[in-house]
Amino acid sequence: MFNLILFGPPGSGKGTQSERLIAKYGIKHLSTGDLLRSEIAAQTPLGIEAKNFMDKGQLVPDEVVIGMISSALDHNPNAKGFLFDGFPRTEAQAEALDKLLKLKKTAIHLMLALDVSEAELIKRLLGRGKTSGRSDDTNEDVIKARIAEYHKKTSAVADYYMKFDKVKHIPGEGSIDEIFENISAEVDKKNK
Repeated sequence: MFNLILFGPPGSGKGTQSERLIAKYGIKHLSTGDLLRSEIAAQTPLGIEAKNFMDKGQLVPDEVVIGMISSALDHNPNAKGFLFDGFPRTEAQAEALDKLLKLKKTAIHLMLALDVSEAELIKRLLGRGKTSGRSDDTNEDVIKARIAEYHKKTSAVADYYMKFDKVKHIPGEGSIDEIFENISAEVDKKNK
């Protein structure tokens, strides 16, 4: 089983590259946002618990999210691996995920970080805002705040995985194919 985390600020191309990774390597996409929505829709005990927090405007506690990830791993015993999206976002979440994966006799093998300049991110997001209908992609100040928040929160996760030599920085500018070739080269080095 090969597990990886794909990181990148808003507009870095994570969605595009995730689809390609899933198609090429046959791994399962594990988005915590999708998991939350699915568990809530199915009215599972974890989903009900998560909804109670969300209804009060609170963040869903890490242990509830970890429970959902554990459930997703258990429901996909034949998966070749998982692509983690949107989790972990803090060092505490990274540690909790590592503990869970160790219990499942696996681990995070690689964290890929897409590096894109702020000017390029702003350009991409403003362009996306014209076609996507996403209001958070139309205001440059909002975009800058989202990018700053991403760097503030996720740098601790990258620092955590760097201790284990699991982080690879990928230039996130260039053609989609060039970026994917660089991503694939790093995955192929680790996934032997």
